[in-house]
This record gives sequence, structure tokens and C-alpha cells, in this order.
Amino acid sequence: MKLASILTKEKILLGMVADERWPAIEELIDHLDARNLLGGENREDILKSLHIREEQTSTGIGSGVAIPHAFSEKLNEVIAIFGRSEKGINFDAIDNAPVRLILLFIVPKKDYHLHLHALSAIAKMFNNCEIRQNLSEAQDAAEILEIFGSTPSRTHSNHISQRLQAD
Repeated sequence: MKLASILTKEKILLGMVADERWPAIEELIDHLDARNLLGGENREDILKSLHIREEQTSTGIGSGVAIPHAFSEKLNEVIAIFGRSEKGINFDAIDNAPVRLILLFIVPKKDYHLHLHALSAIAKMFNNCEIRQNLSEAQDAAEILEIFGSTPSRTHSNHISQRLQAD
């Protein structure tokens, strides 16, 4: 499963305002809910599942990245949202660094195996500092989708850098 196949422009939130872990998660869920993108799922059920997961241990994996995730009995397909914070969010990450990039996803309970595969692939992707930098520098949702849809290349990175310098 490629992230670009489950993310859309509507599921990208640039300029997050929350500065703490739980308000950030609520901000992302509220963004989905306001656009009727929770698949008929109850907002409170999703928040409860995410809260239970976060109480086990923070999903702040370090290097400015968090991957909050949970299961839902009511969903038929994976729902994901990408959020970015310019100022950083206190997410109680393992390296105590502020989180700037968040990929939140909810998986149908029946697809537990998909959850482990997705989590592994996402963590591996965010381990790449070039991808993190590209996501941090992207100007809009279309560019974010392009990054998620392709493997990072020197050309793509240079394209972003050249455009930023021209602005």
C-alpha cells in the first residue's frame, strides 16, 4: 500500500496550530471529521482508540516525526491524514525533540496484518532524512502527495530547493 493511494489533498493539513500531543491528534481528527472523511465512523470512538494507543507509549518516533495509529471495528478501509507543524509539537517523542511531521492512520480491525506492514513502511520512509526534509519544505498538498507517491531523488530535492530560493 502506497501512502499516496490513501492520502488526498483533503487529508493533508499544513500549518497545524496545536503545540501538544493530544490537541494535535484532535486537530487532525477534527480536520477529517469536518470534511466527512471518517467513513461514517464516530469521531469519539476514533479518539478513544487513539488515546488508548498513546497511553501505552508515545508514537513520536524521533527526528521530528510521529505516527499516531489505532484500529476501528467500524471502518472498511484505512484512513490516513498527514499534518505538518512549523513550530513543533511536544509529543513526548523518544528523542524529546518537537514533532513537525505527523502521519495519523486508522486501520480496520479486520486488517490487523495491514497495520503492521503499514507501520513498518511508514517508519522506514520517515527514517530517510531526505524525505523528512522534502516534506518540511513542500509548499502545498500537491507537492506532499508527489513526495509520498515517489521515491525521493536528488532531482526532486533540488527542484524543491531551487523553487524555495526563487521565492
